[in-house]
Amino acid sequence: MTIQATDGFLIVDKAGAMTSHDVVAIGRRALNTRKVGHAGTLDPMATGVLVLGFGNGTRLLQYITDGDKSYSATVVLGASTVTDDAEGEVLGSATPASISQISDEEITSELAKMHGVIQQRPSSVSAIKVDGQRAHARVRSGEEFELPAREVTISQLEVKQIRHLEGRIEVDIDVTCSAGTFIRAIARDCGIALGIGGHLSALRRTRVASFTLEGATTVPELKDGGFHTLSITEVAQSIFPFREVSEQEATDLSFGRALATNGSDAITAAIGHGQLLALLENKDGLARPIAVFAAKN
Repeated sequence: MTIQATDGFLIVDKAGAMTSHDVVAIGRRALNTRKVGHAGTLDPMATGVLVLGFGNGTRLLQYITDGDKSYSATVVLGASTVTDDAEGEVLGSATPASISQISDEEITSELAKMHGVIQQRPSSVSAIKVDGQRAHARVRSGEEFELPAREVTISQLEVKQIRHLEGRIEVDIDVTCSAGTFIRAIARDCGIALGIGGHLSALRRTRVASFTLEGATTVPELKDGGFHTLSITEVAQSIFPFREVSEQEATDLSFGRALATNGSDAITAAIGHGQLLALLENKDGLARPIAVFAAKN
């Protein structure tokens, strides 16, 4: 079953063993439109919240992508991989004796050092572009290099459980972080600090900005057409401060004219008759439209 889409959003609970682009392709068929994008790529191994925008909703995706995100993950200590996760070739493994010497206190201490504003080196096997080419493509072609570290913010890093198993240690963590943070890098860096290597074996994204798994559409439901969409007005009101505009202001916005200042430096959603009309940004003492979504009528 397909529907004729207009503008809006769909929150998908992405399954494992598929790319974010795979989900977009399924969404295009289900929504009967080519104009579908997503906010924040998930690796094939990862599951969880993937926000799809369609129609004019795609114009808001950049603001959702820039929001913070929450994850549940499992770190495996005792081996490093080329991708910093379980899908990559093993680069090196620690001896059972060295793994057995690592205490819970050492693990929690190293992970605690990553809390806050830190410099993090992204995984080389990532979608980051280097000289116009995706980093993962350069690695797969045999090139060896490291991406430069960049500033990220990890506002929560909680150790939920530590399991000492044969030949490895598994650590379940919950993480809330800024856009651009690599959970795989947390696993890698913890393993490096402990001297036994580390990688990620499981990753589930539980939140993107204000969107959670509650009520999310599964991939089978998406294929079958059994899903609920959100309007661009609902989403705009959940991620931006908003102001109700008058009839005259709505007319001005439809012509791209500026309004009186918002009184805030934050981007603001202009709402008229329950509909998103524009995004406003203060500049030179006026609230200027940086994106117009609907005319007054």
